[in-house]
Order: sequence, then C-alpha cells, then structure tokens
Amino acid sequence: MTSLLIHNIQIAIPDGSIIEGEIVVENGKIATVSNALMKDFTGERMDGQGCLVLPGFIDIHIHGANGADFMDGDNGSIERIAMALPKEGTTSFLATTLTQSDGDIAKAVDAGRRFMELNESGAEMLGFHLEGPFIHPEQAGAQPVEFIRKPSFELVERWFGEDLDHLKIVTLAPECDEGLEMTERLTERGIIVSGGHTNASFADIREAAEHGLSHLTHFGNAMSGLHHREIGAVGAGFLLEQLHCEVIADGIHLSEDMLLLGNKTIGPERIILITDSMRAKGLPDGSYTLAGQDVQVVGAKATLSDGTLAGSVLKMDEAVRMMRDIGSGLLDLIRMSSTNAARRLGVFDRKGSIEAGKDADLVLMDADFQVQATICRGKVSFCRE
Repeated sequence: MTSLLIHNIQIAIPDGSIIEGEIVVENGKIATVSNALMKDFTGERMDGQGCLVLPGFIDIHIHGANGADFMDGDNGSIERIAMALPKEGTTSFLATTLTQSDGDIAKAVDAGRRFMELNESGAEMLGFHLEGPFIHPEQAGAQPVEFIRKPSFELVERWFGEDLDHLKIVTLAPECDEGLEMTERLTERGIIVSGGHTNASFADIREAAEHGLSHLTHFGNAMSGLHHREIGAVGAGFLLEQLHCEVIADGIHLSEDMLLLGNKTIGPERIILITDSMRAKGLPDGSYTLAGQDVQVVGAKATLSDGTLAGSVLKMDEAVRMMRDIGSGLLDLIRMSSTNAARRLGVFDRKGSIEAGKDADLVLMDADFQVQATICRGKVSFCRE
C-alpha cells in the first residue's frame, strides 16, 4: 500500500472554508482530511509549505498543449498533453475533437480509447467532448467549414460504438438538428448536449432545452449574440437556469466586464471554467497549426490569418486567478474550476471536492494562486522547484 502524508497546508473543504491540517493519501485515494497532526505516520511525507490545497481542476474543453493536439490521433500526443496539464493544476480532462473528416475523428477517438486504458500518470482523461462537425457554417470560427455535417446519430455511433463509450459532451448547433432528434437521443443516453457554433435564436435554444440541451459551449463565442430585440444564445445562457455555461476566462474571449456580468447573472453554480487551449499552450510565441490551419500565437492570443480566434493558450490556473481578480470567493472558484464539471460528468462521487474516499486529485497553490504542486490520483505529477 502506498501512503502519502501532506502536512503544513491549508485545506479548502467542500463548504468553502479553510482548515489547517493534513491529508493522508492511500492507494490514490484521500484516506483522511484532518486538522490534527499524525505523529505516528510511517509513509512518505510532503511538506506543503503553507499552501492552500484545492480540488484538482477539471478541464472539459481542451484541444491540446505542449505541442500536441488530440486530433493528432496518437497516444504519444495525448500523453504529452496529460503530462503537461498538472503544471496548471489540471488533474482531469475531456479530450476535445474538432470538425474534421470522418476518418480523422475516428482515428482521434480510437487513440483516445487506447490511451484511457493505459492512463496511469499525469492528468486523467475522463472521456471525449465531440465539438463539431454538427455546427452552423456561419459560426464556424476556427472549425474548417468543408467538414461540417448535418447532425447524425448514426455517425456518432460509428465513432463511439452503439454504447457511446466514453462520450461525455456533444457540441452542436441545435437549429441544424431536424426535429431535435439527435438532441433527444443523446440526452436519453446520458450525453450532455451543448449548443455551440450556432446561429440559434433564443426561441431555438429554449425549445432545444425542452428536449434536453443543457449546456453552452465557450459561452459568448461562436454563437448568436445579445440584442435588445433578439437575445440569442447568449441571452439564453443568462436567462435559462437549466443551461450550464463554459467560460474561457482569459480577458480575450470574454472581456473582464463580461466575465463580471456573467458571474453575477449566470452565477458560479452554472459556470464551468475551460481553456479551449490548442497545441501552442505552454510554448513560445510563433506559428502553429489547428485542424490544418496556420495559427499565430502572440502573447495570450491565438488567431488565424484573418484574425479569427483559434482556441486559446490559457491555463486553468490563469482562469482561476482571473475569476478571483473580478471578485469570486473561494467556494465559487472551487465550483467553477472543479465541482461543477465533476457533477456534470457524473464523477462527483470521486472528484470535485476534498473528501475522504475520493480520488487524491489535489492542487497546492501559494498566496498568489500560483501552482506549487499537483497530485493526480495520489501521485505527485508536478512540483515546482
């Protein structure tokens, strides 16, 4: 049995309060969370140096990092991403696809499945987020329009099998889903249906929500905007309480004022922080690719040649700091970075909070909310010198 005692720490417990104490990890699980000192512990010890311990971050929408992309379709690329993510406090993620050919998507899914069987180190892959190809061409953003398809449940079954193994989220344009048949069928199978890359009116989103739509992809981006006579998909995110909203909190995809408005109007119970990052994350400025398209990365911004945003290079700890800076309290930061995603994905029984019996997915942060160490399923996956 492998045991680890993390001491000299401040622990963010589920109600958002902080206790000074220790965490004992055994065989990848949190064994005890205590404010008492364990003097007779005989396993490995880790001095947390007064850091604040939060539940590991869960990124449900990420395309790549560290020079790799899930659409590369090989285990090596997925491993590079999984090993890079703990540096930003991310302990689990959904591999997110892009609008590409049927064959390329099948290849990416097959590689992801193989990786999940072997994934013992780094951040844990929890499944897939299928973003596209069932989107509206006028809201394609950085998704290649030549591969856009009408929603097809049969195609999804071809990629993921009849049991839809490991498929967690499907992003689609609901106005392109005839009779909302696919939305209903996916919802019946327990798959989260998310409106994204969509020209849908508010009425379209409301109707889709009545048939199971419960999520909006990268809220505010690649969707019909807010107008005083037609509030669109953005207005639906504000108004419909059954919708959870992915938020890219980088000050680029959404301004700080919009983040503040969203935080007050949507609320931290419905916001899920994501990165939507591409392969350039963690690498220097320069030229990269996304779905075969040239992307220029300068500072915190990744764009196609025409200026279209091409994902991001955002890290999850940066998103958390951004939300902290606009006034979010600790409990809300935990919800937006971990708890809400865990609940949505049906893994809150083992992730999303620091409690005995759950996976030891932990991030240690200093007073400036900089990641000092990350533990994934009981293993120290990142430790700053």
